[in-house]
Amino acid sequence: MARTKEFDPDAALQSALELFWRRGYEATSMADLVAHLGIGRASLYATFGNKHELYLKAMDRYTETRDPVLLDALSQPGPILPAVRTLVRQFASEAATEDVRQHGCLITNTAAELAPHDPAATRRVELSWEHLETPLHSALVRAQAQGELPAGRDPLSLARMLLVLLQGIRVVGKASGDPARVRDAAEQALALLD
Repeated sequence: MARTKEFDPDAALQSALELFWRRGYEATSMADLVAHLGIGRASLYATFGNKHELYLKAMDRYTETRDPVLLDALSQPGPILPAVRTLVRQFASEAATEDVRQHGCLITNTAAELAPHDPAATRRVELSWEHLETPLHSALVRAQAQGELPAGRDPLSLARMLLVLLQGIRVVGKASGDPARVRDAAEQALALLD
């Protein structure tokens, strides 16, 4: 007869996500996870697999909960460029918060730490970036169709530029104590939409 789990796998995954986000993949050991989650090593392996598999599941959880919240405004009816500007400014504003300064963005952190040598992590990073770039591209196409964006602008190139800017904002926000640095860069990038 199988034993019932004595812990909530969903809560454990969220707790693992928070630990990985705070410390990074390499700096988090299985012993750290066992201690932080309060789960026996055998139960951890049986439920989530090895550390790498748990990390990938944590990345999936992160993108499932964060990406839709950030992009909801881009799908609303009406003028779209104000929503794009708000999104970029929100990233710049969040970059100055203590949470972002301490932890950064899990996807951006993973891109820097694991993507150069971890194909599974790279796929998730790319997927997350596509989930940001695609709605930005669609929004800019819509803005162009509505006459908000000049006809000579390339919505795909602009969406890619904004993606790179937003990821850069996360990196610089984590490393810099000067919020004006990301705010000024964001405003210069937004000027390209005029």
